[in-house]
Amino acid sequence: MALILENVWKSYPVRGGRRDILRGINAVIERGDAVGILGRNGAGKSTLMRVMSGVESPTQGRVRREMSVSWPLGSGFGLQASLSGADNARFIARIYGQDVRETLDFVQSFSEIGQYFHEPVRTYSAGMMGRLLMGLSFAVKFDCYLVDEIISAGDQRFVQRCQTMLEERLGNASLLMVSHFADHIRQYCRTAVVLRNGLLELYEDLDEGIAVYQSL
Repeated sequence: MALILENVWKSYPVRGGRRDILRGINAVIERGDAVGILGRNGAGKSTLMRVMSGVESPTQGRVRREMSVSWPLGSGFGLQASLSGADNARFIARIYGQDVRETLDFVQSFSEIGQYFHEPVRTYSAGMMGRLLMGLSFAVKFDCYLVDEIISAGDQRFVQRCQTMLEERLGNASLLMVSHFADHIRQYCRTAVVLRNGLLELYEDLDEGIAVYQSL
């Protein structure tokens, strides 16, 4: 099983033409890989994450998902603000073919937002929203997890809980992590890629990849 990118381009219209963010990327992420994605601000790291997850489609090329791939953890992908946290959890369960009751119980317990779980998401504070999003993200067991910046929702105890759950969920799953912090990349990843000029440069030596990134 693998996540395969074949000549993936992603462009956006700008005044007077188009801007190419990803320029013909080819990559294979195997089950069990743990890859840090590094690059300067604006390099296209978050765009790459959205394309890999299927939240956005490539302008050209193909993404083949031979294993289940998460949306970027903690993001609001698919969240309906007019629905309650519980209804959003039901939606996720049905989309991914999970037991609805188990999913509801997990998300409610993990998010720790009390009775707000049954209130419309639009009434949530930013902190409650972050907790719900992490609960929804961990409710589904994926073969490949995408993390765009390390988990930071909630207080330190909740952040630690999220990090522990991420480590538990990874097991023999794959990880693709975007972070500006070398310590986070070293903690979770074994190899690195640097996104530069719309292309990926692979570094099997993690420290070498970090050094290249820091020299940009």
